[in-house]
Amino acid sequence: SSAASDVYKRQAKEAYIEAIRVKNEYLQSNGYSNYDMTYEQFMQNTYLPYYKSEVSTHTYSTRQPALRLLIRRFGKKKLTTISIRDVQNFRTWLLSEKGANYSQAYASLTFGTFRKSLEFAVSMQYLTTNISMKVKAIPKGKTITGYWTKQDFEKVISNICINDFYEHLCFVLLWLYFCTGVRVNEGTALWRDDINFSKKELHIGHMMIISSKTNWIRQSHTKTDSGLRTISLDDDTICILREWKKRQSKLGKVNFILSYDSNPMLKSTISRIIKRYARIAGVPKIQAKGLRHSHASYLINELNASVLIVSKRLGHSSPEITLRHYAHLWSGVDKELASEMAGLINIKHAEKTQIQFNGNQALLR
Repeated sequence: SSAASDVYKRQAKEAYIEAIRVKNEYLQSNGYSNYDMTYEQFMQNTYLPYYKSEVSTHTYSTRQPALRLLIRRFGKKKLTTISIRDVQNFRTWLLSEKGANYSQAYASLTFGTFRKSLEFAVSMQYLTTNISMKVKAIPKGKTITGYWTKQDFEKVISNICINDFYEHLCFVLLWLYFCTGVRVNEGTALWRDDINFSKKELHIGHMMIISSKTNWIRQSHTKTDSGLRTISLDDDTICILREWKKRQSKLGKVNFILSYDSNPMLKSTISRIIKRYARIAGVPKIQAKGLRHSHASYLINELNASVLIVSKRLGHSSPEITLRHYAHLWSGVDKELASEMAGLINIKHAEKTQIQFNGNQALLR
């Protein structure tokens, strides 16, 4: 059996050597070797095709700016010559005011993406060690997304004139996001037949991947499996959507709810709409995703909704995720509860003690 084991080990070693030889031969035929390969060559020919196959189309699309930044920063350097100093300087640049000055969260994502790319280079045996692991990671940090209160939202919609068709669209857009809490790319993917007017329900089953008005994909799935959901709509929202459907029908056949030209709405357009009306109404400027946060705040602070209901409407896979993102919104909810607790417990004390003290207790009389 020892002899058989030796044969197996020798065969495994020979197979490994042959695999390395074939791989190096392929690399040589493409104009570079392991030692001459630049970071850009590694990214374009090896890492990006792998990464694209591992993540969703949406994730790959949103990571493009970070991936392009990495290629610009390290592209011309040989993969094997990237040093600790290079990595540390990059980390500093991401966070410093004189550098990229990115937010803690985005700097963490970008630096983490770089680390993962080098880790894959190690697994593919282009590198022996991941040099970036010797530099401290950038913590994600705690970011609290800005949002509108009910009062803020009322100020905003009071400054919208729905007699104008485009302003009517702006009103419907803001109302829909504020009152349903859908993700930005879930809202832009909504078709008119996603609304069931008789049941007063909105079906969320698609996600929009868009780079321009004419270059987009309406994916038949959401960010997570739990994102596939049905949201109950209130009577006001049903009425608003009915009126918009009538007015939008005058354009002809339009599938998208949030559209004025039959094409889906761009996220940048939504951001401009929010910024414009925030300025006019004198309320905080928030990001597009801040409307989802606003819905969570509305449910919690105005309707005293439980974490289970909030989690279901937002399409989270568990209440724990909801609490991770929105726990701070429940901070004042217990004040009303505390006031109701007063007087509920009947306070009555014994006239004589029933305890026999032993030892050296110090008693205050």
